[in-house]
Amino acid sequence: MALHAPVLVLKDSLKRESGTKVHHANIQAAKAVADIIRTTLGPRSMLKMLLDAAGGIVVTNDGNCILRELDLAHPAAKSMIELSRTQDEEVGDGTTSVIVLAGEMLHVAQAFIDKNYHPTVICRAYTKALDDALSVLDKIAIPVDVDDRVAMLGLVKSSIGTKFTGQFGDLIADLAIDATTTAGVDLGQGIREVDIKKYIKVEKVPGGQLEDSKVLKGVMINKDVVAPGKMRRKIVNPRIILLDCPLEYKKGENQTNAELMKEEDWQVMLQMEEEYIENLCAQILKFKPDLVITEKGLSDLAVHYLGKAGVSAIRRLRKTDNNRIAKACGAVIVNRPEELQESDVGTGAGLFEVKKFGDEFFAFIVDCKDPKACTVLLRGASKDVLNEVERNLQDAMSVARNIWKNPKLLPGGGATELTVSATLKQKSSSVEGVEKWPYEAAALAFEAIPRTLLQNCGLNVIRTMTQLQGKHANGENAWVGIDGSSGDIVDMKERKIWDSYSVKAQTFKTAIEAACMLLRIDDIVSGIKKKQAPGASSAPKQPQIEQEGDADNEQMIPE
Repeated sequence: MALHAPVLVLKDSLKRESGTKVHHANIQAAKAVADIIRTTLGPRSMLKMLLDAAGGIVVTNDGNCILRELDLAHPAAKSMIELSRTQDEEVGDGTTSVIVLAGEMLHVAQAFIDKNYHPTVICRAYTKALDDALSVLDKIAIPVDVDDRVAMLGLVKSSIGTKFTGQFGDLIADLAIDATTTAGVDLGQGIREVDIKKYIKVEKVPGGQLEDSKVLKGVMINKDVVAPGKMRRKIVNPRIILLDCPLEYKKGENQTNAELMKEEDWQVMLQMEEEYIENLCAQILKFKPDLVITEKGLSDLAVHYLGKAGVSAIRRLRKTDNNRIAKACGAVIVNRPEELQESDVGTGAGLFEVKKFGDEFFAFIVDCKDPKACTVLLRGASKDVLNEVERNLQDAMSVARNIWKNPKLLPGGGATELTVSATLKQKSSSVEGVEKWPYEAAALAFEAIPRTLLQNCGLNVIRTMTQLQGKHANGENAWVGIDGSSGDIVDMKERKIWDSYSVKAQTFKTAIEAACMLLRIDDIVSGIKKKQAPGASSAPKQPQIEQEGDADNEQMIPE
């Protein structure tokens, strides 16, 4: 019987790897990803320069940004990238630490897999370690007063200290705190919600210096008034009306044919159109606005009527911008001019002004009384610089937002990780059974963060780590860590190097859960869908872009 031909269950084109081989491959892949980003952790971090698919250049050290631009083949590496993305969406900072930590967790697990430990045992130990680590965090966290600006500045600063704009220190931190304070909404019970995406717009205008960047008490839009010669470009205390409807004659839904018998009827039709528009404008002008903004079109005639009444108009505004203006000046966006009420008119703005930056016009609606939305205006020497500053600002705003949500602090500079590591080492002696060793290894893995910080400052890693471990040995002086720029061992409280609690907690959770997930994979079946022509190797194809010429080649629907 044994001489029969082997049974083929999988198709020829499918590749299947299983067992420890897969674990090793996954761990290697995850470590490779971690090594790419490792150098971007800490204040002495390096920048990465990436060429993206379109040939543009990205210069950054934002972990998430680097990974987003990378095109990876290995499935395990791809899931590592997802990690930093979740981290970015969830808390906005700590994207680099997550990957470094997860890579380290997998690295220490490798020894156990070689000794034929079962992955689930390792995972169990890891989850146990995670629970204990989080309880340690709760223990050493200190509450922070959100209204204490100095403390907030220190916090946000330590989060951007590792970024390119670290050298402009207070500037970005100031911008971030101003912006989030402006756009924050109190939900009661001391909880504040800040919607960064919706109500904080970052406008990058090349030119000028970084020092010219500021948070506007209001909104800036990249538009000019419709008829620059006739309409006022500067209005103090404007009354603003926001519309969501076109101020032009309504055309029929589909093609409308009107047959006219007499020539006079043509005049009548034109007059009807004119009267319709005049009515629309009259309904708006009833409220004596100074500025009318619509998301849709404005016909020439409407421009004329509005201009005659001394009203400035802006047309075809993005919906998101319109929402921001509404939040800033207290107006309500109206869908039909007939339904306008006095309460819909925004009177909160102090100044409407059109200014010219470079060769573009920007409309400012600023000096608002109690704006719930704002625009951050970034100036800088070049586009690359601006993009990087914007990314850093996003991180800084997220940190500020996290503190509003959960006002607790942890020590930065690797101190938190060392404390967690020391406490877990102590606890590991009380862990029963086989899980003890992986648990201890997880404790060691937390040291990856301070170790990386030391490597990036170029210090004697082993000596310094031993000193630090000695200081943290019994889980005491939780606040001793590394000053990333000088590499000295200092008290984090004095140096004001802080981390926000929600970022750290999220980092630990994401890293360990991801490590468990990758360890649990014991089989990779990769199917190559199409039989490739022998000439076509696995080189990635360039994405094909439809030229205008090709667009017509598709089958047309017969009339």
